[in-house]
Formats: sequence, C-alpha cells, structure tokens
Amino acid sequence: MHIICSDLEGVFVPEIWINVAKKTGIEELRLTTRDISDYNVLMKKRLAILDEHKLKLSDIQAVIKKIDPLEGAVEFLSWIRKNYQIIIVSDTFVEFASPLMEKLGRPTLLCHSLIVEPDGFISGYTLRQQDGKRKVVKALKSLSYQVLAFGDSYNDINMLKEADTSFLFRPPANVIDEFPEIQPTNDYSQLKEWIIDATA
Repeated sequence: MHIICSDLEGVFVPEIWINVAKKTGIEELRLTTRDISDYNVLMKKRLAILDEHKLKLSDIQAVIKKIDPLEGAVEFLSWIRKNYQIIIVSDTFVEFASPLMEKLGRPTLLCHSLIVEPDGFISGYTLRQQDGKRKVVKALKSLSYQVLAFGDSYNDINMLKEADTSFLFRPPANVIDEFPEIQPTNDYSQLKEWIIDATA
C-alpha cells in the first residue's frame, strides 16, 4: 500500500516568509530553508528580526490570509487525494497554516507550533519533534506502507532519503547540484506521471 508525504511551502503554496518580506520590506526575511540548511539557525534569525521590527503574530497572519496556492496546486492535490493518501509534513506552524489549509481543501498537515506571548509577540517555537519529516516517513514504513515523498528544500532531504521513492519539486539550483541522486521537476504534470509510474 502506498502513501505520499510532501512539503507545503514551495510545493503547494508560496513561501510564507518571502511574502512577509515583500509586505514589510525586510529583505532578511526572504531567507528560507533553501538558503540556510539548519532550521533552528534560520528560525532564531527570523525571531530576532521580528523582535527588532516589533512585528506580532497578527502581522504575519494578515499576510498569510492573502496568499493563494500555486497555480495548479489545488487541482494536483485533489487528484492525489482521489487516488492516494497524502500527509503534508511541513516546518511551518499551526498558527500560520489554517488559511492555507482551507484553500487547499483541508489536507492532513503535520507541523510545529509557536510560543506566543499575551501581547501577541512571538517569543519562540516548539518543534513537533527533531528531524520530524524523516521520522514521519520512518513511522509509516514501520506500518508497512510504501512511502513516496517530494519536497523542494534542504529541510526535506532527510524525508526524501528515507522514502522508498522520492522527487525534488521546484528546487533551487543549489539543492539540485548537491543532491543529484534525487530526480527534480518543476511541473505538476511530470510529477503526476512519476507518481503513477512509481505506484503501478
């Protein structure tokens, strides 16, 4: 029996922090896991920037509400859900994700949570678990699933390597160069074909 695990940002929806950077004009917030492979280093940097600029959770949520899925994402995800089971495994946060999940039809999402103070400022975050993406795949394999996975960034690599079959979807050139063993594509139609072939 097959099951699919995928990333969220860069795969089905635009990168949240890049959109926050565009809205606020804070260029440093454009950095993502495509640029910095250590997630904790990246998040500590982001939280320091939010603190410096006095940005609250509500400021970020206001940006997220205006983000729409990538072109073709809703249709592609709908096709997957009609034919397979899928779990989206993301390094985003529960407090960010709700509007995006609504637009995607409420697929299953595993992600982290934020520590938010009474005044609305974000003081920290709680990881669901360390190396969570890989551990999700490992757990599903222990239940006798054949796992197919796809993602776009450094933080997806452990998940992709643990999966039985994996693909890079819309990855940056640096990730393609560093992991040539994982086949990349920028096209939902191509990814659909690969999924069909891998699960035949």
